[in-house]
Amino acid sequence: MSSKILIAYFSRAGKNYVGGNIVDLAVGNTEVAAKMIGKLTDGELFKIDPVRRYSPDYNTCTDEAKDELRRNARPELTAYPDNIDDYDTIILGYPNWWGTMPMPVWTFLEKFDFSGKTILPLCTHEGSGMGQSENDIKKLCPGAKVEKGLAIRGGSVKNAEKDIAAWLKKLNK
Repeated sequence: MSSKILIAYFSRAGKNYVGGNIVDLAVGNTEVAAKMIGKLTDGELFKIDPVRRYSPDYNTCTDEAKDELRRNARPELTAYPDNIDDYDTIILGYPNWWGTMPMPVWTFLEKFDFSGKTILPLCTHEGSGMGQSENDIKKLCPGAKVEKGLAIRGGSVKNAEKDIAAWLKKLNK
């Protein structure tokens, strides 16, 4: 990929559901994938980081996420990129929370005008795939070209580099 790439991602370390069990992750699955993409593309990494931390307890975190979705909340973020004008392509990484993106990703997408940009969604999940996230991105970013996303099972993310590379290569044609 020759255009300037921003890899914006939301990821949560700590207690996560992986392969039917709750496990403690030192690095969240989406961050693992984002760093692989960074290596493959030389894109610039930007972590979407909410001011208010989610609970380290998995079940409490899922309740918090469900409540934010129900309220259509826009959690405040700790920082934003200075601008996105220099980027042609935004690779957007996030876990599937309740069938879509976590609400901090909505906050990020609503901050900027993505008109004329290409957005490549990448979602980590444990069986629910992309959910409705691609459609939600299209609604939030009507002027952007939203490509077909890649869904990676979180428990398999450490072995997903070949799949990510093939996805990026196919999109670059």
